[in-house]
Amino acid sequence: MSESAAKPLPKAQLAALVLVRLIDPVSYTQMFPYINQFMAELQVTDDPAKVGFYSGLVESAFSLSQLVSIYQWGRISDAVGRRPAVLAGALGIAASSVMFGFSGSLTTVLLTRCLGGLSSGNIAVVNSAVAEITNSANQAIVIPIYGLSWPIGSTIGPLIGGTFAHAATRYPRCFGWGFFEEHPYFLPCAISAMLALAGVAMGVTFIEETLPGKRSTPPERDSTTSPGAPAVGSPGIKQLLSLPVLRTVALSGYALSFLAMSFEVLFVLFCYTPVHSGGLAFSSAQIGYFLAAAGLVAVLCQVLVAPYLLRRFECAKIYYVCMRIWPVIFAAFPLLNLIARWGMDAGTGALSASTTAVLWTGIGTLLVLSRTGAVASSLSVLLVKQNAPQSSLGQSNGIVQFAMCLGRTIGPFFASSVFALSIKSEFLGGFAWVGVMMLVSMLGARVSRGVCAGHQSAGL
Repeated sequence: MSESAAKPLPKAQLAALVLVRLIDPVSYTQMFPYINQFMAELQVTDDPAKVGFYSGLVESAFSLSQLVSIYQWGRISDAVGRRPAVLAGALGIAASSVMFGFSGSLTTVLLTRCLGGLSSGNIAVVNSAVAEITNSANQAIVIPIYGLSWPIGSTIGPLIGGTFAHAATRYPRCFGWGFFEEHPYFLPCAISAMLALAGVAMGVTFIEETLPGKRSTPPERDSTTSPGAPAVGSPGIKQLLSLPVLRTVALSGYALSFLAMSFEVLFVLFCYTPVHSGGLAFSSAQIGYFLAAAGLVAVLCQVLVAPYLLRRFECAKIYYVCMRIWPVIFAAFPLLNLIARWGMDAGTGALSASTTAVLWTGIGTLLVLSRTGAVASSLSVLLVKQNAPQSSLGQSNGIVQFAMCLGRTIGPFFASSVFALSIKSEFLGGFAWVGVMMLVSMLGARVSRGVCAGHQSAGL
């Protein structure tokens, strides 16, 4: 039996890292349900139509701050170790969450969200720590479990914000105090902060240093570490991007995040838009059911699909196939609208029962495909480990996470703008946005071929 196969899975350490990774989506999304009301109550503008602009500004402050800090967190962790960087980031998120709850002006709101984003940049460090406890024997367990962090966190976050905002008004018997009346959004922020502090506590107790050279036991080598990625001192961004597969993982990671976030926006817009304009005309409640189902599908894909694939196929091939799914996903949108048009009563505009059943089946299939395609995101942890210099794993993860964060930042704005222009111009029957997204998808799939090619040339 090999050393990697004999080594037991560090369950407590993995649980601590998953909890720390969970903090980021919770902190990012917990304000979504109430941010528009918060901006209105701060009276940042007299025009209700402009409230959405300021809400978007606040949301963007977090993403942009995270974007500029990701690489630096990875670089710092290569020097001082993973453990202190992981704990420092979690403490920063906890502090920013509490301060956000006390905010009484747009300036303090923006400053605290920027602090939260800067602290959340340590996701590159968490990825590096997970990669360093992963080997060929346990990767089919570790990577899917770690991949649950985002779908679970992005579900818990809005639930916390929507349930506990304005606690004094909604739950006067428990929180009818002057403090909660003066700070109506403190409670959801405090709950998010307590979750972050729980991550710190688990980290202090269970997270061991994983950086080679900083830990007491020498690192093992196994098939998840590339023999073509030697320690090379402290290379910079230019040197790291000269590695073909690492560069390809970064570029395709950008495309993947761009497509995944664009899909989220376009799916909601498509479901809401009237049938004659190229959508499905579903109600807000129905769209909510679809989004809840999407979260469940994401969890099932990570728990059931990803382990099966990782046990039977090479990581690079799985990644490439996941990227190939995205053109099919976007091509399905016009077909769903065509089904709705065929089954819609011309007089009442209502859909027949059989048409509704077909549409729900089609949407279910679409959601399964989109969540299967998104599995590639968690695979990037292994791909970076296999192709990055061991001495610069943190920096390498920082580069890839920077690219993916940039895609998440640009994708929603681009997708919603293209959708609006397509509907307004009625170009290609209002489906020009489908052509654009299919083109981007095919380009992303084309780029991801380099991952497989690089592995074959390296003999991985």
